[in-house]
Formats: sequence, C-alpha cells, structure tokens
Amino acid sequence: MSRQIAKLITLLALLWLPQAQAAVAINSARIWPAQDYTRLTLETSKPLNYKMFTVDNPSRLVVDLDNVKLRGPLEALTKKVGNDDPYLKSIRVGQFKPDVVRLVLDLKAAVKPQLFSLKPVANYGYRLVLDIYPETPADPLMALVDSKTGTVSSPAAASSESGTTTPTVAGASTQAEIKPATTTVAHSVPQLSARKLIVVLDAGHGGEDPGAHGRHGTLEKNVTLAIARRLRKLVDSSDDMRAVMTRNGDYFIPLGMRVVKARRAHADLFVSIHADSYIRSSAKGSSVFALSEHGATSAAARWLAKNENEADLIGGVNIDTKDPYLARTLLDLSQTATISDSLKLGKFVLGQLGDINNLHRGYVEQAGFAVLKAPDIPSILVETAFISNPSGERHLRNPRFQEKIAKAIFDGVKRYFAQNPPLARPKIAQAN
Repeated sequence: MSRQIAKLITLLALLWLPQAQAAVAINSARIWPAQDYTRLTLETSKPLNYKMFTVDNPSRLVVDLDNVKLRGPLEALTKKVGNDDPYLKSIRVGQFKPDVVRLVLDLKAAVKPQLFSLKPVANYGYRLVLDIYPETPADPLMALVDSKTGTVSSPAAASSESGTTTPTVAGASTQAEIKPATTTVAHSVPQLSARKLIVVLDAGHGGEDPGAHGRHGTLEKNVTLAIARRLRKLVDSSDDMRAVMTRNGDYFIPLGMRVVKARRAHADLFVSIHADSYIRSSAKGSSVFALSEHGATSAAARWLAKNENEADLIGGVNIDTKDPYLARTLLDLSQTATISDSLKLGKFVLGQLGDINNLHRGYVEQAGFAVLKAPDIPSILVETAFISNPSGERHLRNPRFQEKIAKAIFDGVKRYFAQNPPLARPKIAQAN
C-alpha cells in the first residue's frame, strides 16, 4: 500500500512540476512617454510576480520579474525608449538568474515610481504598469497658467498683445493673477472679463485607453486630440481667452485628475471632447452633455456615460495612490448652479454644431459623467460625431471636418462668454 501511495505522489508531482515551472510569456510591452509622466506596460496572460528597487549614482530603476520568458516583446523593449522621453534614458533587459529577468531603467532625473498590477479588462489581459513620475511634478498645463503674460489689464490691452505666451519653467511658484471681472454694457452685450479667460480643453482617452474604435481602425483618442489641438489654436488666437489642455500627447490621464487639472488652472470653462460609439451603427450626429445629479435624460446618455466612466479601468489607475486634492475635488457637493451654467454653455455650443452637422438630439443632454464633476466650473462633454457610424468615422478622419468642429465649439464658447461674463472667483487652495 505504501509503495502505491509513493508512486501516486511521484506521479502527481511530475504532473504538477511542468505547470509550476512554465515561464510566463510577455505578450506585449508598451511605453507611453509624456511630460506628466512616462508609463511602461507589460501585458501577459497570467499575473506576474515582481519587485522593484532603486539604485543611485547613476540613478536607475530595477524591476525583477519572476519566471518570465526573455524573448520577443521584452527584448524589443530596449529599442522603444525615444530620445525625447523626459525621464527615461534607456532600458536594459537581461537574464539575472535562471528564473529571474531583470529590467534596468536608466533615468534622466529624480523620479517617484509607482509599480502596480491590473486585472484583465476590455481587450487587455493582465498588466504590470510602471508609472515614472518626476520627483518635482512638471505639469505643462500649470506652466502655461503660471506664465505672467496670461493676465491682461483690460480688453484693449489684450488686443495689443500677440495672443501668444511664453511658458515659465515647469513647477514655478508664480500664479496667474485673477483680477475682478468688469462688466460693462455695449449694445446690450456685456464685454468679456478684464483678464484672459481660461478654457481647459480635455481630449478624451489616450495612452492605454484608446476610446471607441471605428470600423476602419480610427481610434477615438487620436481624433479627440486632433480636434482639441485645432480648438486650442482658435482659443489662443483670441485676445480674450487662452487654452490649456489636460493632455497634449498620447498618454492616459485618470478622469478625476482631468478635473483636478482644470481646478488648479482656475478654469472658467471645461470642454471635454469625444467621438464615441453606440450599440447601433445607425446612431449619428453631434451631441452635447452636461452633468446630471439625478440620472440621465435618455437611455443613450446613460449608456454613453457608463462607457466614458469606465475609462479609468481601461487606462489603468493605481487605486493604492491617495491624492487628498483629488478627494476634496470630487466631494459630493451640490452643483446646481454650475450645472445651470453648463447647460447654458452647452446650448450655445450645440447651436453652432447644428450649423455644420446633424444633431443626435436637439437639446443638451445630461448624465453622470465623472469628468464633468468640477463643482465650480461650467463643464460640457461634446460628442463630435459617432465613430461607430461609417459616415461619422469618415468625417472624423477628415481634417476639414475636424476644423469645422473646432470652430463650432469655439464660436459657442465665445457666445457663452459674451452673454455670461465670469465673476471674480477666489483662488482655489492648492494641495500640499
């Protein structure tokens, strides 16, 4: 009997051993460089065991991966670091031990790394994500806001400027001055504020989060960035306004952080640009949305909001990081007044969009979009066209259509400001 038990144990061990020793294959390795931070993503079919530590003189990050195959995407990773990466100088990959692959990341600056894992979602398998943040945050949005030329003493003074600004060094402590607005009447239309008005442009999705897909391979994240850049040029060409962007490249920003950026910029308006899809390819036209505290105005609005609010799951957020500023920003505050202003803004923008494209709805819809939850900034989300509609996708790929959409949004913003000049607001306390 004892021999039979011993044989059974040996057989079970032999059956288990190949599975226990089977190396995990890296299916994909991606790098997303940006001024905000650089992200490295390793995608696998199984979760990874890993550890990370830093080495000084010179500064390096070391990541050890247990039981991983050194082939394909990992070997190609060394060639994916560009010269323009703000934080990564190079990556070296090698077999450190028989069962350990080591990644050595040579750094250009002092950093605060975050290493975390994500479970499968959407089209992604398991992901190991390394976010490399600068030790001193270098936020290009804040560099623009901090530049002294962002404030003018009067609309007349603004007209004498070129409309361009020179950003200060990122991280500078100087804040853009916010002067009290002056409201005068000329031909029954109020003048704009005696300072440049800040319009934050939010290009939806980015990086690991591609957004919606068109049938011919068009990605929402690329379309939204193209339109946002065109809109930025129009806003910056105005004597009265200046634009700042939550992202100006192909990288991911969590929904809450987009709101935080708008508040830190003391934004007068927030415009989030999208090109979503719907379950029916026949859905077409442009739409404008404002936040709702009490449910969506239609089933389609509810469906779209659900899709957009899942961006953090797809893009990949480190849930262990606690940002006190973010927590204060997204408190469940009463937003009735802000929503009212958002609806006014949305109506002006929707009217302009109706001149260049069909409208999906003839009114501003509402739903619980997370990206619209700044409690003190009128905010709208513009669905420029449905990328799931063949005709809509074709239009979205066309630079002329992108320009028309940008111009329509810009004209709507101008009309809103002309009728609703912002009042002076106290500066928002910054997080320590």
